[in-house]
Formats: sequence, C-alpha cells, structure tokens
Amino acid sequence: MNLIFRMLWLLISVRFKTRLPAVRPENELTLRVLPNDLDINLHMNNGRYLTICDLSRVDMFLRTGLAKAMVQNKWMPIITEHTMQYKKALRLFQKYTVHMAITDWDERNFHMTHTFKVGDRIVAEGTSKGVIYSKKDGVIPPEQVMETVSQYRAGTQ
Repeated sequence: MNLIFRMLWLLISVRFKTRLPAVRPENELTLRVLPNDLDINLHMNNGRYLTICDLSRVDMFLRTGLAKAMVQNKWMPIITEHTMQYKKALRLFQKYTVHMAITDWDERNFHMTHTFKVGDRIVAEGTSKGVIYSKKDGVIPPEQVMETVSQYRAGTQ
C-alpha cells in the first residue's frame, strides 16, 4: 500500500512520456526519498531500492507496449536474480533519479541495469535478470517477447 501513490503517479504520467523501443529500452524516473522509504538509520531502506527498480520496470513495460502484450497473452514478469551495490545513502526528501536499461538477453533471461544517481553522482547500482513467464508455456524466450511487442506496436497482432 505504501507505494500506491507513486504507482498512480506513474500510471498518469506515462501517458505524457515518449514511447520506448521494444529492443534495448532505457528509461529514467526522478523521485524523492519519502518518510516511508526510511529505515531506522534515517536513510532509504535497502529493500526500497529494489521496489523502486520494480516501479522503473513497470514504467518500461507500459512505454514499450510490453504491458499490453503481457495482459493479452497472460504473461507474467518475474525477476530471477538481483544484486545491488550501495555507495552513498539517500536521505529524507533527497531528489534522485533511477536509470534502467535492458542491456542484453540470452535464450531465457533479460539482463537489466539500475543506476541511482543524485546529480551526476552514482549512489547505488544494481543488475537484474528477469523472465517473462506463461503458466501455459513456461518461460517465453526474449526474442519471442520482443517480436510479439513489435507486432502489437505495428497493429498486426
């Protein structure tokens, strides 16, 4: 529940943002550290970084058209691995950006990077692996996912 307002803002603001390419998309979100992001040390909780990465992926799903393909094909995104390196704390009300990119893929996984910055300074960096999963067909190969998204965008699906 504590991220509902950020999600609502994302769903509204995405309508005013440019579409992203289906292959190797990159996006950026600018946010502020809110009171419910803090831990007992009064800096952004390490788990919140992962949640913000999730929010960034939702932005990417919506802006590429992957969200539509996932709904229509009953696919689910699943993160299979995530690492994060923390370099500097984010404090209450501090403004930061998170840049996310799909950098590569193999026969099963999409590979992503997540870079948190304050100005030009990197405060945290992470990498993720994720799959698109279907209860009916199992893991959907990334090449098939990108082809399906491209078809939806071209109106041939």
